[in-house]
Amino acid sequence: MIIPSIRSESIIYAVRDVTLIAENAAKRGKKLYYLNIGDPNQYDFDTPEHLKSAVIEALKVNHHNGYSHSSGIQVAREAIRREAEERKKIRNIQEIFITTGASEAIEICIAALCNAGDNVLCPTPGYPLYSAVLGKYNIEYRPYYLVEEEEWAPSAEEISKLIDKNTKAIVLINPNNPTGALYSIPTLEKLVEMALRNNIVVLSDEIYDKLLMDNLKHTSIAGLSSELPCVTFGGISKNYLAPGWRIGWGVVSGPHEKTKLYVEAINKFLRARLCANHPMQFAIPAALDGDHSFLKDVIQRLQKRRDLSIQKLSAIPGISVVKPTGAFYSFPKLQIEGEDEDWVKGLIQSTGVVVVHGSGFGEREGTKHFRFVFLPDEETLNLAFELIEQYQRLWLSGKRDFSNE
Repeated sequence: MIIPSIRSESIIYAVRDVTLIAENAAKRGKKLYYLNIGDPNQYDFDTPEHLKSAVIEALKVNHHNGYSHSSGIQVAREAIRREAEERKKIRNIQEIFITTGASEAIEICIAALCNAGDNVLCPTPGYPLYSAVLGKYNIEYRPYYLVEEEEWAPSAEEISKLIDKNTKAIVLINPNNPTGALYSIPTLEKLVEMALRNNIVVLSDEIYDKLLMDNLKHTSIAGLSSELPCVTFGGISKNYLAPGWRIGWGVVSGPHEKTKLYVEAINKFLRARLCANHPMQFAIPAALDGDHSFLKDVIQRLQKRRDLSIQKLSAIPGISVVKPTGAFYSFPKLQIEGEDEDWVKGLIQSTGVVVVHGSGFGEREGTKHFRFVFLPDEETLNLAFELIEQYQRLWLSGKRDFSNE
């Protein structure tokens, strides 16, 4: 028997794990309502045509089918720089690199920064990629709790108490997955001051920074201080509706003397894995420099579906929700007996509505939540929320076992 590594035992990815329960429900004849995957292309959204054309031209006309430079093609890196400087107001840019999705950029930056036994402060609730990557490198995942009563904002005062001599970085996800929270400038300014005072790197995941509702604007934390050592992550997967293309990037900023060794380490990892998908990189300048009018329709649909979701969920006994303002996720609170994972399993088995348990993203002890996406059309959302309401009433009445339904 081949024995797998110990590190594999700690890898849990709740977003995908619930699909196994859903597949079993489908085998029993349940119609499934997928509210669990943050992939716009699984619903009624499509990648803009000008991005498709740029990739087709790179593939078929210009024959860019070999390796690229390990950091990415120059025309794409220049487009990322322009956006970082002009829209995000980031100064002191030291390096720009393109990766296989933002997830690869995140892993490389953590691996280049931390040793086994170091710790990284991560938002809780937060995206489970971070705990998986940190576990793989034997780096401590140290959670800081977002404050639900303050629209899921982080507290710089509480975060400061978690910092010790082994703390290397703090992760921000802004807008946040899974809560949909967008952080205010005063909140970000406090985090800048805290990071500078403690000499730690900020890893700022801004993959949803153009998907904002209620006419809100995004502020990049790196744009608030040229002295802050920061890596800002982006990509085309969410904002530009092309998650399967797996193209992301990182922008390293801060004083040269502070960041130069870190940049060299990042580039060692980049060279070791050769390059990101070459032809797909040509979608970056098409996206960042091209027509953004498609976003108006995307945001209008998302806001309408967000509002419908909040209205329906808020009317269900035992469920409350903070209104999300960014991305396409919501993280409602459950006031129930039992565990949220059991609640979600029962929901899938009895109704076919697929959501993700809050404990899969981390949550404050004693609280229970679930995450859903409001990407589906209004008819699907209405049907799903009717089923959730029926199920929740049964749960509150004392029924717990839905395994045979």
